[in-house]
Amino acid sequence: MSLLNPNHRPSRLTTTSDHHLPSTSSSSSSHNSRKKWSNLLPLFLVLVFIAEISFLGRLDLSKNADLLNSWTESFYQFTTSSVSSYSVDSGNSVDEDPVLEVSGDGGESCEEWLERVDSVVYVRDFKKDPVLVTGADQEWRSCAVECKFGFDNKKADAAFGLPHVAGTAGVLRSMESAQYYPENNIALARRKGYNIIMTTSLSSDVPVGYFSWAEYDIMGPVQPKSEKALAAAFISNCAARNFRLQALEGLEKANIKIDSYGGCHRNRDGNVNKVEALKRYKFSLAFENSNEEDYVTEKFFQSLVAGSIPVVVGAPNIQDFAPAPGSILHIKELKDVWKLDYGSLRNCGFAEIQISKSRTHLEKRKA
Repeated sequence: MSLLNPNHRPSRLTTTSDHHLPSTSSSSSSHNSRKKWSNLLPLFLVLVFIAEISFLGRLDLSKNADLLNSWTESFYQFTTSSVSSYSVDSGNSVDEDPVLEVSGDGGESCEEWLERVDSVVYVRDFKKDPVLVTGADQEWRSCAVECKFGFDNKKADAAFGLPHVAGTAGVLRSMESAQYYPENNIALARRKGYNIIMTTSLSSDVPVGYFSWAEYDIMGPVQPKSEKALAAAFISNCAARNFRLQALEGLEKANIKIDSYGGCHRNRDGNVNKVEALKRYKFSLAFENSNEEDYVTEKFFQSLVAGSIPVVVGAPNIQDFAPAPGSILHIKELKDVWKLDYGSLRNCGFAEIQISKSRTHLEKRKA
């Protein structure tokens, strides 16, 4: 009956319920729509990715370098301006990497930057209290810090040889092969108690090499190869612990003319300046007395200085010391003596090419 009464007011609950029915329907529709789009979003991203790959595959980078540069520059400017605006708006500071300026108009040079970054603050005042090294005279013009060499009775910071005082570092220094002087072996030297090892091995704490740009005029002009003999040899230890003597004999048996200035197979007066003598030969027999890694002596470097091609018996990694690939001849084993291309060795053009290779690469290294 109440439903037919025009004066009857509907309850609050009924009105509220009836009023919200359309809103509930709209919300459901909107939710379904968002769900539908969220399901399609991965597919959309895949299509965009495929389109980008297709575009990049057809992009001619060489013809569109300017376009790519403009994109990257725009992106950089956008990100930079975004970061800057964020800093200004928010009041937050943004940490930036230090910029290295290399210029001559007040900017910091590479050397200055490196010195500043690598500088070490010492607690010790080395001017008043220099590093004391005993057991040898000073052979260097200067030290990285103030130093003093000699045979002072004062407690030293370091000593050549095994120290007898606690707190003094023992220094092993030798340029001889470990095959003749076993104590030069790094592992053995460590076990003996040496703290600092200085040998020809590049694994030493301080590698000591036979070559110095200051000592050798390696870029001097190449002199004409005036000697009739193809190669020169300066070999005095005829009882070396490798096959260098047998290699020399093998070359001689192969009718390779060799002028020997050393004690082994001597046929020339050995009272000569070695480098000056080598300058007159196309090849130099740089035969070491042991085949030890990194053991490369003046025999090799003086050959390069003289403009003579080194024929090497020695360090298995001699190519690491060569100025250029193919610029030296390496006899790794005795049988390699018979594999040498003797026709090429006698060819003046071959020698000139090898010397040119060496000089070109040495010029680049020195620069």
